[in-house]
Amino acid sequence: MATAKPIDQAEVLLEALPYIRRFAGTTVVIKYGGHAMTDAALKQAFARDIVLLKYVGIHPVVVHGGGPQIDRMLSDLNISSTFVRGMRVTDPATMKVVEMVLAGEINGEIVSMINIAGGKAVGFSGKDGSLIVARRLPNTGNGDLGQVGEVIGVNPELVRALQAQDFIPVIAPVAASTEGESLNINADIAAGKIAEALQAEKLLLLTDVEGVKDRAGQLIRTLSSSEARRLIADGVASSGMIPKLECCLEAVRSGVKKVHVIDGRVKHAVLLELFTDQGVGTEVLRDAQAERPRAGKSATRTGAASGAVR
Repeated sequence: MATAKPIDQAEVLLEALPYIRRFAGTTVVIKYGGHAMTDAALKQAFARDIVLLKYVGIHPVVVHGGGPQIDRMLSDLNISSTFVRGMRVTDPATMKVVEMVLAGEINGEIVSMINIAGGKAVGFSGKDGSLIVARRLPNTGNGDLGQVGEVIGVNPELVRALQAQDFIPVIAPVAASTEGESLNINADIAAGKIAEALQAEKLLLLTDVEGVKDRAGQLIRTLSSSEARRLIADGVASSGMIPKLECCLEAVRSGVKKVHVIDGRVKHAVLLELFTDQGVGTEVLRDAQAERPRAGKSATRTGAASGAVR
């Protein structure tokens, strides 16, 4: 593989500089999931990305999923899985596996990777410090999802205390109800609610697709809230993309400045989305933001104006 010329490396740093300056001191919540959690090279790259963010003055908070790992463990135990609108139906046996895999195996591995890369990570679940308070998701006609939780409150004091001491929080999306029942929280939704509570500058959702696509299968670079709602209503967004877009809509409505659905299969996707003009996914904005003239982006988006500032 050809090595980048020193002048090219300098240009990359110069392109990143205004973004580093702009986001220094802010909180960025990253939902970590998909292929980026199973490929060894991508896992190492992600850990290094998170550490770099911390060293340039950004406060990363990692909320992770673990669907493939949960699937594998359930298969080993001969427990079948059913999904409704991209959410796993969680009976008591499944819940035990979900909590074991998310709050145990995966959380510990991510913490270790970040620490090896030079960071100071601390892992915990939404139960710790009553970070996430939830209740069973009500049956809305799509079927009973079992021990799947709906977030009713976030207490961010634990996260803020860790950030004040320069630790990197790594959070498993498992919560407890007010009665103490363990609940499985969709990782995108958990990340969105935590981002809202922290008034994060950005929320990044890593996924296994390029981003949000239109009916023709073309990547949408920038998406307004009304356009996102239309994609769901028209059935263009389906399966796991529905909770992602619903998470995006709720987050920007509640004060998160921008949400990005990015391709976690791309090495260093987090850095490329935050610190380059082009980015590697779809940014979701409030309608008022999407209507303003924007500068600094060369990539156009499908069905809308060009030049969005990431």
